[in-house]
Amino acid sequence: MAEFTMELNDEQKEVRDWLHGFAADVIRPAAAEWDEREETPWPVIQEAAKVGIYSLDFYAQQFFDPTGLGIPMAMEELFWGDAGIALSIVGTGLAAVGVLANGTEEQIGTWIPQMYGDVNDVKVAAFCSSEPDAGSDVASMRTRAVYDEAKDEWVLNGTKTWATNGGIAAVHVVVAVVDPELGSKGHASFIVPPGTPGLSQGQKFKKHGIRASHTAEVVLEDVRVPGSCLLGGKDKLDERLARARERAKSGGERLKNAAMATFEASRPAVGAMAVGTARAAYEEALEYARTRTQFGRPIIDNQGVAFQLADMRTQIDAARLLVWRASWMATTGKKFESAEGSMSKLFASETAKKVTAQAIQILGGNGYIREYPVERMHRDAAIYTIFEGTSEIQRLVIARTLSGLPIR
Repeated sequence: MAEFTMELNDEQKEVRDWLHGFAADVIRPAAAEWDEREETPWPVIQEAAKVGIYSLDFYAQQFFDPTGLGIPMAMEELFWGDAGIALSIVGTGLAAVGVLANGTEEQIGTWIPQMYGDVNDVKVAAFCSSEPDAGSDVASMRTRAVYDEAKDEWVLNGTKTWATNGGIAAVHVVVAVVDPELGSKGHASFIVPPGTPGLSQGQKFKKHGIRASHTAEVVLEDVRVPGSCLLGGKDKLDERLARARERAKSGGERLKNAAMATFEASRPAVGAMAVGTARAAYEEALEYARTRTQFGRPIIDNQGVAFQLADMRTQIDAARLLVWRASWMATTGKKFESAEGSMSKLFASETAKKVTAQAIQILGGNGYIREYPVERMHRDAAIYTIFEGTSEIQRLVIARTLSGLPIR
């Protein structure tokens, strides 16, 4: 088991510097253009594929880093470049992780390569879980999957929302209800292959921030997929449902808490994204304060500005430490006894909103116009307190974990 350390090893530093260089040289120069266009930055994704960043191999290497720091380090550097473009690059990973976590070896080998495509023909994938009436409340999901035994096919009907790459993806991974009586334990995940009839893009959302990342509804109307597209296979599903029914007899609250724990482990990665955005805004504000003169001296000479920067840097470093701790705990199998995953996501996301707002204040009028990137960073930062569980949900998870009570 890897000991917790705050010192990156030589290999990690090399990867970090490589990612930082790509973020600085490729992502940053393209950020304003794709934010204005509100379109998927296919040329940037292709460049990421050419150098090996947009690939399953790269993310697998970071995911299996025994220290747990590979993923948060990568997320921080890419999102330091630009949150919208970075999400377009890493968004496919959400679907890939869904297949890796639940799929058979054959499913992994078949579908994940199709999610990424190749350097000459890059593809993206979408993970479709949220619904108009079921975001944080996963137990309220309505998309249904019904098994047609005669044809060995599953029939999917419903509407998904807030799907990154939804509708433009080559492969969609869809979470659907197979047993409504079991709440979140009655869900299963399905592969919807390219070109499957009945799947269509609904509304594409015009967003406040992360505009370079495509977000849309996905509509499923009598979508038929082969039985082989049920992740993990039907035998495994039937066994899991049988166990869930037995557990349900002894109390449904335990099922609800187990569902929360599933999300807990993925939240530090979102925290790392927020750290990257916050750090970018802080660095812009620091450089501006050093070079901007008023009344014959740099504005950083004023305590009102200097103290803000001191607080910003302190909060960013504290957020990173919480993210690293939670990531290390998840990798080394340590139980989140105090909801450390939610703590990291909560603090980092709130820090990103606060730091980017302070950066605008330090730049004054210049911070409010699009000529300077802190305006975009502030818009981007708003998403971190919303997706992967709102800040209110994080506080609820933490409170329930600490108290042991079903706080509502």
